[in-house]
Amino acid sequence: MDPSRPFLVLNVFDWDKVDEWIALKTAWIAKRLKNDIIIPDPVPQIGRDAFFDITPRLTTVLEKDSVRCFLPLFVQCESIMTYQCAITSETLTHMVRHNALRCAKVVLEGKAAELRCKHANPNCMNPYGYFALHEAAERFSADMTKLLFRHGASANVRTASDAGIQGLLPLDVAVENACMHKYLEDNLSPTPMQYHEDYIYKLIHLLCLPEMKVFLDTIRLLAEKTDNLVDELWNYMKNGKLVQTAVLLLAAQKHIRKIKPDGFCIITHHLFKEYANSLRCAKGDTGEAQKQLEEREALLSCKSELFSIILLAGEALDNYIQAHSEVLIGM
Repeated sequence: MDPSRPFLVLNVFDWDKVDEWIALKTAWIAKRLKNDIIIPDPVPQIGRDAFFDITPRLTTVLEKDSVRCFLPLFVQCESIMTYQCAITSETLTHMVRHNALRCAKVVLEGKAAELRCKHANPNCMNPYGYFALHEAAERFSADMTKLLFRHGASANVRTASDAGIQGLLPLDVAVENACMHKYLEDNLSPTPMQYHEDYIYKLIHLLCLPEMKVFLDTIRLLAEKTDNLVDELWNYMKNGKLVQTAVLLLAAQKHIRKIKPDGFCIITHHLFKEYANSLRCAKGDTGEAQKQLEEREALLSCKSELFSIILLAGEALDNYIQAHSEVLIGM
């Protein structure tokens, strides 16, 4: 029986041969499915409801990250965990959520006999409006991030409105979550004190602590695979997001230097343009306008100071961070 042919031709009807051909056909199709970006999740609501019913059993397995337990469960619930010859994005998302590396590796490869050649596509949006890589980024799992990249995950996929905030890259998720680390929140003063060079020095000091290494490592992995990285960095800078700028600059500075043309040169050009624009508005018409102008100038000064420090000392700072062991602290 040739599964590549569109129909099965039998001289005498035989249910066993029909079942065998369907299995062969399904495996043949599954092997040829590419990891294209799929938006939105194609699984119908009835399939999502069925998945909800098996979630407790699946969670128990994933918490142990037991492939031996997962494969029998998959055989029992194959019709729920698969759709159109592929393992569903929701199944993969749950594995990433529980950092079940062994189980995730099995479904991404699709080589286990029980899977019948079906595999999970890391570039298929899940029912919640985001991708497996967003989940890995949120949990700062460097190993899971590497695994997803090895199996073709794209770092340039963005969240949909269902996810709460539309248009976020996995890199954005990691950067924003890193900025909510308790060390940063507890030790950095809110505005207007942040527009001061002491704030910049303290920010860099905090980012160099061993507790921050796991966050920077994940961001570094994501940054290396993200297109238009310099544009993403400049978006943080031009919007005055100093903490996000510092996190991304410090984590990705090596990669930014390798971008052609040099990413630091591009940012320098942007800063010069912003400085030139500020000179055109040398004085405000009113007291309030003058105050806003002074705040913008102070912010520009801080951005320039932060950028200069990473430009000149970024490699030394990165070497210092890498030389220290990871300390995992809950956020």
